[in-house]
Amino acid sequence: MISRYSDGTQPAEKSNLDQPTMLIISDDPAFSRAITARWQAERTLPAFTLISSDLSLGFDPDSFHAAVAGRIRPQSLSVVTEAMEAAGKRVLFLSDDNGTLTMVRERWPGALVMKQQDHWLDTLVLVAAEALQRAFAEAGRSRAEHSKALLDSQATLGRYMLDMRHNLNNALTSVLGNSELLLLEPGSLSANARSQIDTIRNMALRMHEVMQRFSSLEKELNLSEPQSARESASLASAASTAQ
Repeated sequence: MISRYSDGTQPAEKSNLDQPTMLIISDDPAFSRAITARWQAERTLPAFTLISSDLSLGFDPDSFHAAVAGRIRPQSLSVVTEAMEAAGKRVLFLSDDNGTLTMVRERWPGALVMKQQDHWLDTLVLVAAEALQRAFAEAGRSRAEHSKALLDSQATLGRYMLDMRHNLNNALTSVLGNSELLLLEPGSLSANARSQIDTIRNMALRMHEVMQRFSSLEKELNLSEPQSARESASLASAASTAQ
């Protein structure tokens, strides 16, 4: 899949990050076409996003895993290097000029610099494919770690709420009991006060309903855990028998 920013079509969507995605930055369309055409011969083909140096400040760093840059106008080189360094992604820079390569190496120490000479396409695809797969794996690991941290945080909150459920239920019982006692005494309260106490009672009832749902959820989880364990054991046993 190839998306192009420079011709007015839509760029690669973030959903493309379900597969390795390579950004190619160049002011020479032939350079980008040569890379994508050569990559067609490989068993694994990434998604490509092609942009020119004019758009290098407008790309989304979360829309690709690694980048190849080459054949960039000299006046745009510093803009591209700064933008890519800020993105913090793996970048392979190509040029047939030793002076340009030296300048990029000095200004952009994080980039992998390669001279564009004989058989450069074969070397590029070999190196870039390895860098891309590594970046893709790292991105997946990072997402998994973030998801795990979020789940752990939610689990901690859930355990705390279950632990505090009894204390909260006791407090709600007290609020409900006292509010109902006050409402049972006719003439002892003004209409405005009765209305406010009635609101307190109704809100306490709603909170009590929420706590009852927590109790039901806890019971469902406790019942599902043994069932899940039995299913896992059954699958393991079936797999062992099949072997």
